[in-house]
Amino acid sequence: MIVVTGGAGFIGSAIVWKLNRMGIDKIIVVDELGKDDKWKNLLGLGYEDFIHKDDFIGMILNRNVPFKITNIIHMGACSSTTEKDADYLMNNNVHYSQELAKYSLANGIRFIYASSAATYGDGSNGYEDDDSSLNNLHPLNMYGYSKHIFDTWIKRNGLTDKVVGLKFFNVYGPNEYHKGDMRSVVHKAFEQVRDTGKVNLFKSYKPEFKNGEQKRDFIYVKDAVEMTLHFFEHKNHNGLYNIGTGRAQTWLDLVHSVFEALNKPVNIEFIDMPEEIKSKYQYFTEADTTKIKLTGYDKKIMNLREGVGDYIKNYLLKNQYLGLTSE
Repeated sequence: MIVVTGGAGFIGSAIVWKLNRMGIDKIIVVDELGKDDKWKNLLGLGYEDFIHKDDFIGMILNRNVPFKITNIIHMGACSSTTEKDADYLMNNNVHYSQELAKYSLANGIRFIYASSAATYGDGSNGYEDDDSSLNNLHPLNMYGYSKHIFDTWIKRNGLTDKVVGLKFFNVYGPNEYHKGDMRSVVHKAFEQVRDTGKVNLFKSYKPEFKNGEQKRDFIYVKDAVEMTLHFFEHKNHNGLYNIGTGRAQTWLDLVHSVFEALNKPVNIEFIDMPEEIKSKYQYFTEADTTKIKLTGYDKKIMNLREGVGDYIKNYLLKNQYLGLTSE
C-alpha cells in the first residue's frame, strides 16, 4: 500500500492522480479536510481509504498500522509562509515527519518527503541541493525553517542516503484552489484578469531588480509530480534534490503568459509590498537541477508559457480538477 500524506492537498492529490494514471490505486490518502473545498481535489481519484492525519500518526506511534505499507510519500505539512505559530509548525512539519521517517526506516518502507526552496533563504548561499551545505542556509520565515530543521535532522542522523527529500520551488497548477492566500500568483492573476482586466504585482525594493523583474523558478505541478515519482520508480537513488525547472523567470513573464492565455491586453499595476513580508521576500530563486539529471531524469519540463497555458485553458477556464479530466 502506498501512503500519500497531504493526499487531498495540492501536490499530494496530483501525485495520487498520476499514480492512478500509472495504474496504481492501492493508495491510502492521509490528510485533514477541514472546512474548505480541499475535498474536491479527491473527486475522480482512485484510492483505498482516507485516514485523518491525527489517526494515522496514532497508528504509527502505537505501531498498530492495520495494512502493509510499501511507500510513504510525505507531502503533508503546513505550507503557509506567513504562519506565525512556531510551535504548530514544529509539531506539524518537524515532529510528525520525524516519526514517519523513523517508522519507515524501521520497517523497510520507501520514504519520500517534501522539503522546500524556502530553506535557501535569500539565496546568498546558492541553490545547490548538496546536503553538505545545509548548515550555511538561513531561511527567511518559520515555514522555511521548519523544513530546514527536518532536512538537517535527516543529515545529522545519517539518513540522507536512505530517504529522498525534495526541495520544491514555486509550484503552480490545478488543485491548488483551496489554498487561499497561499495559491500561486498564476491563479491569483487569472482571477484578477478575468474580473478586472488588470494584475497587481509588488513593487521592487532592491535597486538591482526593476518592478516586476523579481525572479522565481516556477514549475508546473505536473512536472513536479513527474520528478517526485521518478524517485518512486527508481529506488536506487536517495538524498536531497531540487524540484524546479532550472530557469528563473520574472513575474512579468508570468503575468504576460496569463494575459496571453486569456487573450487579453497586458495591464499591470505595481503596488506596495506589505511591511510584514518585505524583510522575508525572496527576490530570486533558481533550482540547480544538475543532481536530479544525474539520476537519469531527462523528461521535458514545460516552460512558464506552456504550463500557464495548460493550466488556464484546460483547468481554470473549465473550473476543472485533475481527477475529473480525461487527459
